[in-house]
Amino acid sequence: MYVQLRETADELAGVLWREHAVYRERGGGVVIRGEHVRRWISLAPTGGKDRALLRAGRILDGGTTAPARTEVVVDLTAGTAELATVCRRLLADVAAGVEPARSAESGPSRAGRPGKREKPGRAARAARPGRRPRRERHTSPGSWFVLLCVAGVLGVWLYSLFGSYPY
Repeated sequence: MYVQLRETADELAGVLWREHAVYRERGGGVVIRGEHVRRWISLAPTGGKDRALLRAGRILDGGTTAPARTEVVVDLTAGTAELATVCRRLLADVAAGVEPARSAESGPSRAGRPGKREKPGRAARAARPGRRPRRERHTSPGSWFVLLCVAGVLGVWLYSLFGSYPY
């Protein structure tokens, strides 16, 4: 599978970018880095025959890669042109998700670090869908039941050690 991914990645890299680097990642996939456009594409095996997980993301300052912003499962039997179209769509999604640089009107950044933003406070965060709001932490009835069972077992054990001796 690696050979097929590597060949596909080489073809895609040639179609997408003039300047690129293709290398193997730890999980057995192949990464195409376009340093001049500050983007990366990853082809990883999915376990199915002739299918791969295609992911795209940004390259941050200093050359580190940001986590993938978009991903899709593709059929490797499709032609290079079709795969390049899918890659361009993913790269466009990544580019659309990039936040614009801070303007001079917004004031100086904290500690002189440009682009570093403060994290929103707990009250400003949106609730996650599908989750109940967190209650205050109190001991639940199930925890009290477990504690009583442990105390009961400890009591029975102590009685078996000391309760049967006649004085």
